[in-house]
Amino acid sequence: MTQKITPAWEFVPDAVMGGLSRGQISKEVVNGAAATRLTGEVSLENNGGFLQMAFDFAAGGGAVDASAWTGIKIDVCGNGQSYDLRLRTTDLEKPWQSFRSEFKAPNDWTTLQFAFADLDPHRTDAHFNPKALRRLGIVAVGRAFAVDVAVRNVEFY
Repeated sequence: MTQKITPAWEFVPDAVMGGLSRGQISKEVVNGAAATRLTGEVSLENNGGFLQMAFDFAAGGGAVDASAWTGIKIDVCGNGQSYDLRLRTTDLEKPWQSFRSEFKAPNDWTTLQFAFADLDPHRTDAHFNPKALRRLGIVAVGRAFAVDVAVRNVEFY
């Protein structure tokens, strides 16, 4: 059993930290399916290095209780590059903290599953708390490259 999530995606560039990466998100048809697409160029200049599309699970950035679920699954299509799926909980205080998993965005639509138990904590000693789930991001990060990743479906499973 699954529960569909209707994300209100937003674009987050590294300009918030002085970076020079360029990109955008758009709603468009990708390989025959309506999707939200992140495109652009990640630049490492000026301490940059990421582009992100993200959404809050609850209005105002509050927590949702996802403890009835095993994880998140997304339908993704892209340019074969590696990206991160990053989850944040209300237990995390710093913007660089997250729970993450790397994935490749294949050229054809593929459903990927990310079990909460398999997420790697980044720069935190906190344990993932599914009762405090706040935000999900798809992040192009860490190297200069052309970004092209689309998501057409997000669900709890």
